Amino acid sequence: MHGRAQEPAAQNEELNEFLARQEEKTFLRFLTCGSVDDGKSTLIGRLLYDTKLILEDQLATLESDSRKYGTAGADIDFALLVDGLEAEREQGITIDVAYRFFATDSRKFIVADTPGHEQYTRNMATGASTADLAIVLVDARQGILTQTRRHTFIASLLGIRHVVLAVNKIDLVDFDQAVFDRLVEEYRSFAAEMNFATLTPIPMSAKLGDNVTMRSPKTVWHQGPTLLEYLEAVQVDDDLMAKPFRLPVQYVNRPNADFRGFCGTIASGAIAEGDEIVVARSGRRTKVKRIVTADGDLPRAEAGRAVTILLADEVDASRGDMLVAAAARPEVADQFAANIVWFDEHALVPGRSYLLRTETDQVPASITDIRHRVDVNSFAHEAARTLEINEVGLCHLSTQAPIVFDAYAENRATGAFVLVDRMTNRTVGTGTIEHALRRASNIHWQDLDIDRAARAAAKHQAPHVLWFTGLSGSGKSTIANLLEKKLHASGRHTYLLDGDNVRHGLNRDLGFTEADRVENIRRVSEVARLMTDAGLIVLVSFISPFRAERRMAREMMAESEFVEIFVDTPFEECARRDPKGLYAKALKGKIKNFTGVDSPYEEPENAEIHLHTTGRAPEELVEEIAAWLDGRSR
Repeated sequence: MHGRAQEPAAQNEELNEFLARQEEKTFLRFLTCGSVDDGKSTLIGRLLYDTKLILEDQLATLESDSRKYGTAGADIDFALLVDGLEAEREQGITIDVAYRFFATDSRKFIVADTPGHEQYTRNMATGASTADLAIVLVDARQGILTQTRRHTFIASLLGIRHVVLAVNKIDLVDFDQAVFDRLVEEYRSFAAEMNFATLTPIPMSAKLGDNVTMRSPKTVWHQGPTLLEYLEAVQVDDDLMAKPFRLPVQYVNRPNADFRGFCGTIASGAIAEGDEIVVARSGRRTKVKRIVTADGDLPRAEAGRAVTILLADEVDASRGDMLVAAAARPEVADQFAANIVWFDEHALVPGRSYLLRTETDQVPASITDIRHRVDVNSFAHEAARTLEINEVGLCHLSTQAPIVFDAYAENRATGAFVLVDRMTNRTVGTGTIEHALRRASNIHWQDLDIDRAARAAAKHQAPHVLWFTGLSGSGKSTIANLLEKKLHASGRHTYLLDGDNVRHGLNRDLGFTEADRVENIRRVSEVARLMTDAGLIVLVSFISPFRAERRMAREMMAESEFVEIFVDTPFEECARRDPKGLYAKALKGKIKNFTGVDSPYEEPENAEIHLHTTGRAPEELVEEIAAWLDGRSR
């Protein structure tokens, strides 16, 4: 009886010891990347299989799926372990990022299997953003390809310091050392400037298992480790604790008047009760009163811990702000330089407004300048006006409000962001911040005694921007001109900005590419804003084909000040009128990037005034606008 009573206790002790050993193991996050069909998914499947981390039912399913979808003949297709989507299995490609957890006696791992296809570069960047190490696979038969270079560069850009060059399918070149040595030399030559801390080449066959977990007798010339030996031994720079304290505020918890806690996960550093900290955006100093967690109060908390911090003073902070070490504060700026990886089929265009999202904050932002684009083959810096899909460039950005950040090289958690298309809500790019821009540090807003309200009152009118948009030949300029005459005759103070006229002066340096059109509208919007400051009613007659730029113009103005007027004339009617002979030339291919022909026009979705012009005289349309304005002023 007594002996049997000891069994549960012994089992519990054994279990506790096992759990304690697991807690003591170090953690390594890594990803597999490279070009299409280099064997990334197969390699991960082989790792899981050889480390005996596949359950019997999983193995049975894998064998069945291999017969249905596999590309390995009668053998097991290990790629199917991680290519979990039906579309992936049917096409034999990886589309999404697949994460797998596994552990050995020495270490715990999270591996991200990322797509090789160029169109899924965004998914590769997602996997790289949290990885400590990259396994770059190269097909021994195909050699170093463009996507190999692109993935290596993105890995470097996103802060990965350790790389394994996995020369895969070495069995298909008869385990030839000369092939291996040639590929290693080629890879080292272009990766040298990326300053990886370690670069370890390994010849392997993911399909057969050579040098994955066991040494291959067919590569006796390879004196280095197997892949698993290397993954278990590599020392990554896990220095989050050594970095300054950063807590991005994700939520302010105030269940009652006596409790106001700032919730989030500590991104770096450590914090203790009584420590002095700063609210980064405002610069307000205070001290830590309590550190609350789900397990109770703690005297101290470190990076990676989810906490709620109570402060000694009532301070103004909300989601998107950051609590930081008082002695090591981050940057707070609305202009900075960043490396951007562009994902979207529509090019990045300077001047266009995007949403910039950090871990907890979001703010409208635009690219003010593309300093250079990086050629992923030569890594040369090239002049560029735009960034196309999967291109990388160093850009200058301006945000509508200051954001809190560190340089990405100093802190990956607080130095990264994504860009989101404001119309579609698609993630269109990712960025890593280099440094704040100081070019405007000596420029401040000058307080003026006469403000816009005083100027408008002197003119006895409310300033407005009447923004006419429509195809070339739709009648915008005619209607705007007649409306200004009517307003002027009634004693209103106005100014008409016409697209053709502005291009003779202010915008004479701009062409008709998408980037130039965006800059054209940005400049005109800035001028219109200054004119409304002067108390004027500004009539703007521009094709302004893109919704994003019309929205940018709207957001520059005061609330309810912007009135969008859609002059809706069918394309066929505009082409028939063709007052300047432009449609005829465009349809013959003599004019490029002509709106409505080979460049899109995005119709307004919620214009304040929608003018259907077919069968109506300009004077009638002007009366419709005037009636709308009179109704609004009452």
